[in-house]
Amino acid sequence: MSMFNRISNYWLCQIAGWGVFILVYIFFYLTLRTRPQEYFYQDLLLLTLIGIVITHLMREVIKYFQLVSDLLNHQIIYLILLTVIFALLYATLASVLERVLNIEENIVKKLALYNKILRSSISSFFLMAVWNLIYFSYHYVEKARKSQIDTIRLEALIKELELKTIKSQINPHFMFNALNSIRALIDENPPRARNAITELSNILRSSMQTEKSETVPFEKELGIVKDYLALEHIRFEERLQIEYQIEEETLDQPVPPMMLQTLVENAIKHGISKHEKGGMVKVISDFRGNFHELIVQNSGFLNGHINGDGFGLSSTKNRLHLLFGEKANFEITEYDGLVEAKVSIPIVQNKVT
Repeated sequence: MSMFNRISNYWLCQIAGWGVFILVYIFFYLTLRTRPQEYFYQDLLLLTLIGIVITHLMREVIKYFQLVSDLLNHQIIYLILLTVIFALLYATLASVLERVLNIEENIVKKLALYNKILRSSISSFFLMAVWNLIYFSYHYVEKARKSQIDTIRLEALIKELELKTIKSQINPHFMFNALNSIRALIDENPPRARNAITELSNILRSSMQTEKSETVPFEKELGIVKDYLALEHIRFEERLQIEYQIEEETLDQPVPPMMLQTLVENAIKHGISKHEKGGMVKVISDFRGNFHELIVQNSGFLNGHINGDGFGLSSTKNRLHLLFGEKANFEITEYDGLVEAKVSIPIVQNKVT
């Protein structure tokens, strides 16, 4: 570890700041002086050392009273008061030590000490004002930056909690419906009920794996949907016609886990099961422009309102908003005796593994 890594940022700034102070004084002395000053460098070194001590003491006062944590208008008042007080202290200490060490210019020696302190206080005021402005401004910006980071972290935490809450609600919602389907088969057709249990086992196994991430490849989600529809086909038999129209290139696109299954379940519950003759459920996946479109169509009508505008569809809207913001879209419409639920998700170039 280098020496500079062991020095705090505060002391690095102190060294740099007072180093600039020395260079500026030397520059003006060498370029603008009208006559040489016998004790110029000794006096400059004394002023620098006193400045470091005074400003460090001022910092300790600021830290002790936590002045940078107060309201901005209060901080401005503190800055002015500190500048005046410590400028007088700086001028007094410098003037006294210059006289005691006898490193004053001859013209200054003739001045009374109080007069010399008063004159020195003017330049000291501007010096302390610059130091305070830099110090208070740094902490103000740092405080705003930390507040912004905390806000972002809080929003991310809220989104994570909301996503986990939604997912924890979706899986029991699906499972209870599936168990009801199995229960309906137990008495009338036990062999098919056993097949249904196998299908449910496959679905639950896939569902448990999806909890590990916020998105999964569409291919994995499609597998869950096929298991679910196979299970429902045992229940509805010829009343349920299933169609798939899948663009193979969409299989690697990320989608929220259990989202498509929720839409298909909604189509079965509010479409097929409501009609004595049953109907058709069609799953479509394709690209349109810069979006991956997922469409679930089912036979039926909205009957003047969005069927299933409860947990299933509201959770779909919430998850899309949390994961993709305003870029994603969800809508449900009716035409020609079909109800269509369509999800548009921005295309992701990096494929999910």
